[in-house]
Amino acid sequence: METVTVSGTVDGPPAVLEDRLYDFDALMQSAGFDEVHVDDDRIRVVNAVGLATLELTVEVVDSDAALAYEQVDGMFDEMMTRYELEPDDTADDERTAVTITTEFALGTALVGDLLDATVITRQRRSELEGQLAYLDGEGGG
Repeated sequence: METVTVSGTVDGPPAVLEDRLYDFDALMQSAGFDEVHVDDDRIRVVNAVGLATLELTVEVVDSDAALAYEQVDGMFDEMMTRYELEPDDTADDERTAVTITTEFALGTALVGDLLDATVITRQRRSELEGQLAYLDGEGGG
């Protein structure tokens, strides 16, 4: 399994940020996907990465995280993303520590062809950084 994690402290209390997380269209748009389709707790994204156009469908799952979703259809053998929110005790609950982690295992058909774990890790880090900026109120939605 590969792991990609981004973290930072953003403006707003956890409850406000959780509302932002559950605006799935804005959250996924902030990652820079070419297409986003939301149907309740199921989200399909389409993105061009290098020479490949990738489609991925994820579904929200129960978790102790503020939000978690896993792949139900796509290129990975497994993929799960978790969004953790913790109040920043030094800022009177007006800031929140956010950690976003994606764990994935690539399907063997992709490794060595057009994509490898290094390319996917770099792409996913960029997507998660866009989502972190969105949660901090910068652009995106």
